[in-house]
Amino acid sequence: MADPVADNPLDGGNQPRHEATELTADEAAAILGGGRPEEGGGAQVERSGADATPDAGGADPELDGAEVIDAEDLIVEAPRRQSPYDRPGSWYVVHTQSGYENKVKSNIQSRISSMGMEDSIFEVVIPMEDVIEFKGGKKVVVQKKVYPGYLYLRCFLDDRSWDVIRNTPGVTGFVGGAGKPLPLSRADVESALAQPDEVGGPVTTRQRPKLEYEVGESVRVRQGPFADFSGQIAEINEDQLKVKVLVNIFGRETPVELEFSEIAKL
Repeated sequence: MADPVADNPLDGGNQPRHEATELTADEAAAILGGGRPEEGGGAQVERSGADATPDAGGADPELDGAEVIDAEDLIVEAPRRQSPYDRPGSWYVVHTQSGYENKVKSNIQSRISSMGMEDSIFEVVIPMEDVIEFKGGKKVVVQKKVYPGYLYLRCFLDDRSWDVIRNTPGVTGFVGGAGKPLPLSRADVESALAQPDEVGGPVTTRQRPKLEYEVGESVRVRQGPFADFSGQIAEINEDQLKVKVLVNIFGRETPVELEFSEIAKL
């Protein structure tokens, strides 16, 4: 009978004969299934003792007694920003002499400290905002009072706290009907005092553009091909911060679009 290895046409009959070798269960499973027996690639080999894998209904000895954490418990919500209205006390508006807001605020804070009113009067705020202005053709941001001549004050108002505030130098009275202090609503407080950047953080400022020029105003062109020409502002585009200036060119008024930084007041 011909040798099947020697007569194989693919190896030209030159391949040496191989002696049969005995394979272990793992080796057999790897050859037949392309993987380890526990991966389902071939015949399963029963494992026993410490290496045995627990069945689906059993408990893993390494996890015995461990606390199981639900995935939903791992979701952490970001802290919500605190509204100034939700702080203890109520908010009131105090009228002051115009231009003396900072001085009056300092006076109230000094009286709070000297008269031991920290548990009744908590905050004295001058609402501020960042205002964009154009000075000398350049955009600058300056802080200005939202309501000149007024302070926002948070407190528990009773006879004693009312007396401390009302008799502070520079205070002309509370804002309210018939001379009676009127606490502000949530909407009024939150519209006047911006939300803090973080819980317990300082009150932030708002920002709004403020125009330095008006329609019909005469201006001088500072730069560009029409530098040193003069003209009147015919239109103001607040969104793009541009203006149209009627420039007299060769005896004829021509509208020229310019940026705020390219013009200056005469």
